[in-house]
Amino acid sequence: MKQPTIPFTKMQGAGNDFVLLDNRNLKLTEEYLTDLAPAICNRKFGIGSDGLISLTYDDTQKADLVMQYKNPDGSDAGMCGNGARCFAAFAVTLGSPKRFTFRVHDNIYKASVKKSGVKISFPLHTTVDPLSVDGYSAFSVYTNTEHIVCPVAPEHLEEEAVLISEGRYLRNHEKFMPEGTNVNFISGINAENLCLQTYERGVENLTLACGTGAIASALAWHNLQQAGSGTFTYKVKVRGGSLSVHFSYDAEQNSYEKIRLEGPAEFVFEGNYYL
Repeated sequence: MKQPTIPFTKMQGAGNDFVLLDNRNLKLTEEYLTDLAPAICNRKFGIGSDGLISLTYDDTQKADLVMQYKNPDGSDAGMCGNGARCFAAFAVTLGSPKRFTFRVHDNIYKASVKKSGVKISFPLHTTVDPLSVDGYSAFSVYTNTEHIVCPVAPEHLEEEAVLISEGRYLRNHEKFMPEGTNVNFISGINAENLCLQTYERGVENLTLACGTGAIASALAWHNLQQAGSGTFTYKVKVRGGSLSVHFSYDAEQNSYEKIRLEGPAEFVFEGNYYL
């Protein structure tokens, strides 16, 4: 008897890599995806990726499509910005128009796919809140998933073993339990450019990029500079490339909104995964 397989597509966005499944006909349940993710994301025994993404129609008809995202440990990531850009480009190859809506849990996002890159509009109003954790000065920024941002010296971003240790400690700190948090280390270059390294919850390591982390970091960098009200575009340099974060800030309301993430979404290969 022939061994059953699942067709997949491997993609990456600024080095953040994902396995994508067209689940419209496969109809894999969320429980099945939770169990599948650790095996399929494993870099030694599986395909290898920072996450597993499923595409289905939205039965609620609130959006065109639904994106389900699972971390390599099978946990739910909430929202994944780089994954969403890959999801959008993947959807277009399956027949979706280049502008469409998709749902992640109860949030509806807008996607725009162009040759120059993919832009995702976030349904998000958020704040940047300072906090201190055992001597670490940081900011809490919710970007439809949990993030903290820690400003560091430029040379500290090169000390990856130290960042992993600090990231793991902060990610699991009791202050952020039970969910834990993603941890972003940033260093500013100039007014609207910064460098970022992210320790991702669920991956439990540094990743080459993190889209929601780039958003959190850009907003925190704006807050640090007390840049005031207006509309901004910040460039965030990550290990795997560069991401653009567009946003508006209202100082009177202390609110960030009209948040969009823009960057690359590249196809790597496709194949069949043996179950």
